[in-house]
Amino acid sequence: MTTPQGEAHAGAQGGAQRPALQLPHGLGVADLDFAKQGGLLPVVVQHHRTGHVLMVGYQDAEALTTTLRTGLGTFFSRSRQGQWVKGATSGNYLRVVSVEVDCDRDTVLLVCDPDGPTCHTGEETCFTGEAGSFLAELEEIVLARDQERPDGSYTTSLLEGGVRRIAQKVGEEGVETALAAVAQDDPDLIGESADLIYHLLVLLRSRGLALADVEVELRRRHG
Repeated sequence: MTTPQGEAHAGAQGGAQRPALQLPHGLGVADLDFAKQGGLLPVVVQHHRTGHVLMVGYQDAEALTTTLRTGLGTFFSRSRQGQWVKGATSGNYLRVVSVEVDCDRDTVLLVCDPDGPTCHTGEETCFTGEAGSFLAELEEIVLARDQERPDGSYTTSLLEGGVRRIAQKVGEEGVETALAAVAQDDPDLIGESADLIYHLLVLLRSRGLALADVEVELRRRHG
């Protein structure tokens, strides 16, 4: 079968603040090289599941300290010459999952779970193009379907059918993928593989699991 079309992202996701964030490697805010760019550090914001780069901003020491304390992406506005919390006006907060620092200690990476679109235009990201993992983006769509259960969604119908039904679909798609590999052309194999991966994502979600859990196991096996 073919994975249903039109499963667009279902909207913003909330979440509790994540206080007491730490810089990596035991670093403190004072260890970073703010002097190199006149007291500011460039900050890259990345979606923690899709890998998409969402925006680039700047932080002074105070904004970074506030981010670590509150768990919300806080920046320094060069035009207004003051701090601002992303989402304070729109409600589209950046909930920070982790903070990374580059090797020169003069650039920060905020890995975030956004509450909604990051760009002021209403787009998910301030950057155009297809950078990032669509597989992770599809997992986001499945997560949204599970949380919101919109009528008419094939993903909703699968989730409401329960684990056994979804597991049956994964089995059927697995057989169809194997048959395509030995008896059909490459486009057929690719299509059946896409169906298999989609249904596997739904199965994982139905058990409260995610691709990240599978990745952890693969890394463990790799040694």
